[in-house]
Amino acid sequence: MSLSPSSPDTPSLFGAAPESPADLALALAPPAAAGHFDELRGAAAQTKASLAPAWQDFFTHLGSDGLSDLNRRNSNLQRLIRDNGVSYNVYADADGPQRPWALDLFPMLLQPKDWAHIEAGVKQRAGLLESIMADVYGAQTLPRQGLLPAALVQGHPGYLRAMHGVQPAGGHFLHVAAFDMARGPDGRWWVVSQRTQAPSGLGYLLENRISISLQFPEAFSEMKVQRVAASYRALVDGMKAACARQSMETGSEPRIVLLTPGPYNETYFEHAYLARYLGLALVEGSDLMVRGDRLYLKTLQGLQPVHGLLKRLDDEFLDPLELRSDSTLGVPGLLQAIRAGNVLVANTPGSAFLESAALLGFLPALSEHLLGEPLALPSLATWWCGEQAALQSVLPQLKNCVIKPTYPTSGLHSVMGQGMSQSKLDEWAGRIMRNGGDYTVQAYLPLSQTPTWQGEKLAPRSAMLRVFTLRNSQGDWQVLPGGLARLAGKNENIASMQHGGSSADVWLPGAEPSKSHSQASQSQSQNSQTSQSQSQSQSQGGIVASAASAKPIAPSSSGQSGIPSTRQQSAVTSRAAENLFWLGRYTERAENSVRLARLTLQALSSEDQSSEPLLDWLSVMAVGNALVLPDVPTATQAKRVFERSLIANLGDTRHAASVGFNLRALKHAASAVRERLSHEQWQTIVRAEQAFFQHCSRFSPKENASHAAVYGQSKVGQSTDYSALEALRALDSASNFLAAMTGAQTDRMMRDDGWRLLSIGRHIERLSTLACALVMGFDTGATQDEAGFNAIVALFDSTITFHAHYQQRRELAALLDLLVTDRDNPRSLAWVIHTLQGRLAQLEGLPQGQVSALASDLPDPQRWALKQPLHVREQLSATADAALALPSRISQRYFSHATTASQSLGA
Repeated sequence: MSLSPSSPDTPSLFGAAPESPADLALALAPPAAAGHFDELRGAAAQTKASLAPAWQDFFTHLGSDGLSDLNRRNSNLQRLIRDNGVSYNVYADADGPQRPWALDLFPMLLQPKDWAHIEAGVKQRAGLLESIMADVYGAQTLPRQGLLPAALVQGHPGYLRAMHGVQPAGGHFLHVAAFDMARGPDGRWWVVSQRTQAPSGLGYLLENRISISLQFPEAFSEMKVQRVAASYRALVDGMKAACARQSMETGSEPRIVLLTPGPYNETYFEHAYLARYLGLALVEGSDLMVRGDRLYLKTLQGLQPVHGLLKRLDDEFLDPLELRSDSTLGVPGLLQAIRAGNVLVANTPGSAFLESAALLGFLPALSEHLLGEPLALPSLATWWCGEQAALQSVLPQLKNCVIKPTYPTSGLHSVMGQGMSQSKLDEWAGRIMRNGGDYTVQAYLPLSQTPTWQGEKLAPRSAMLRVFTLRNSQGDWQVLPGGLARLAGKNENIASMQHGGSSADVWLPGAEPSKSHSQASQSQSQNSQTSQSQSQSQSQGGIVASAASAKPIAPSSSGQSGIPSTRQQSAVTSRAAENLFWLGRYTERAENSVRLARLTLQALSSEDQSSEPLLDWLSVMAVGNALVLPDVPTATQAKRVFERSLIANLGDTRHAASVGFNLRALKHAASAVRERLSHEQWQTIVRAEQAFFQHCSRFSPKENASHAAVYGQSKVGQSTDYSALEALRALDSASNFLAAMTGAQTDRMMRDDGWRLLSIGRHIERLSTLACALVMGFDTGATQDEAGFNAIVALFDSTITFHAHYQQRRELAALLDLLVTDRDNPRSLAWVIHTLQGRLAQLEGLPQGQVSALASDLPDPQRWALKQPLHVREQLSATADAALALPSRISQRYFSHATTASQSLGA
């Protein structure tokens, strides 16, 4: 039912006496589908004509605009998701656009009585899984007594024989666990699956919470929704407490890092977001090494001990020496360091067998045996078909069940019996009878349906709830209040983000937190108030606060076993340093290519276009900076062909390394160190690339074939309008974005060694480009030509300064004074060389004034004989050569051990 005022069947939102938002929501919201629990009404579908208490409160606190304001709020939400760069990529594409994270406007609301039951059941189950894992990797009494089939343990690929007999650091195998739950038609909650290897969703949950609380600040505050920040702090404190002994042995504060597969993983946004929020270094396998059975982080300062590892990597990839030999994501020797008790890994490798759907069927008996009590939260009825009795029992029920793979390596996918023809069911029955152990069958459950906002109407969507429990500093389980809801599409009963579903925040309103949660909340950092404070700063016109700008949680001294709480120096890994170095280089390259392209296009349409020295200089510079290809006729030979080629190449990332290539390479380098960049800085980078290619689409063919387009050999090229005006607009836009990037790099980044390398990268590119520009100016005679003279000054971005100092004097001495020797001009060679020497000295920790050996080949322009043009030309050429040689020397010194594959996109 639409909320549009033009709909004759809809209660008006714009009349003189509108209904209350709660009454209107009840009237407009269709009931849940038959057989599904209706979360909005708090009862089985079509059995209750009033809202559940929590939803009544929610709609009551919408404000005076009520439901008519929901479209604006939804627009703000979608813009916030885009601006924050929240993404989830099923298949990450290096060049393609990222898929925005799908988040519904309405939260899913839980009643306190439901939550009390869920919380108790989740804690019990987490403890049960811990006991099972301890037995399986210890005495193995459960398989011997027949309580747990050996095929589900030793036969599972996630069981790691190399970990048998290992006592993990801190004494616990599990530190994070997630449980997927669903509410049945009768209102009862059921556990559908469990995740222990590397449970995903904690970062998205936090982003959802902050984003949705911004849209409904009054409701969030008045409903007293439980905060989640204390649980995140509990996780970090728990890991630090568990590895306190290891940190004491190394004489340093506990260092926890977050291990990610890398920026092309579908949930990399979450990894970077979570690492920044928790205050952890985000590392890849190549950033770590094992030496003497201890784990170390490779930094510019040398090897730093690592005591705890929060992994977002499946176990099989962790150690190529003992697990998958083809893995490039893990750390050779990691399992040996774990066995030695020198590093805590959350969760301990080897927990993947706990995720098998088949295990759910054995948990009730295992709970009675290990805990002496029944399960508080039931699992859906589950049959492992490796047992003959279960097989015979379930085969007649396949139509009302879901068939799941027992093992992840079987290549099978879950299929629903509902909707299958009898012949298909018979086929599946035959497969199961032939290979029963590979299949697990689970009872079908119609998921409860929660209201969602679909543009102009309320619509019910099937929902599944993921609840997280984290081990705190006392070693107890602390359930994160709320969770992550996954919503199915229209008329679907499968809630999966990989299959196009969406998500929702989960609110737990008006409930008293448990005792352990209250204790953790007492010392909660300012970050726990992020949602509320950001909500209060929301303006009527839109969002003015950023979820991604949340500050990391404050360090805590709890559980440190006498180790004083001191500031831990931020480690710059060699990989991060290399990417920052390339980020600086590509930022400067992009600026130089934009400035040169603008200068060239303007000159080709100006009154100076008849100046041969100028055109020769522009042609040589354009080829040297990859704005045009070497075999394109020069501007003096075919001016318009040269111009069209330059314009065609601006957005070409395949055949040329022009502006578009540099902007894309810049973004790739930035994505690898995203956790080190502010939200605004990252978003500026993303927008710069997007805006530039959008501009280019107006004057460049979709598949850029520069040669064919220029020479009229392609229909695409013939029909393309290579407008210099449109190209200049694209370059102006890119220039503005690059100025913002430069400002952020200069004023909004910590002056650590990573920033110094970024700055060094920028100045190397600036020195090389400007020195080459002057060399080419001498060679082409541009320095002796008025138009060429002006163009060189403009490329150095020094036109205003030159006119202020020298008025209209076009003398070589004045040119060299300003562009070569002036230490006050940040574009002069002397300033750039002096800055480079200072940055390199700081990087090596040298006393002020001492020159690094890396900078020993850089000349001092102030000692040049400026009155001898030939001597100046030779010195400029030597300077350019020294600048070009410097990156390889820096790489050998700092990056050669960072990774076997270069992080750069060019030399």
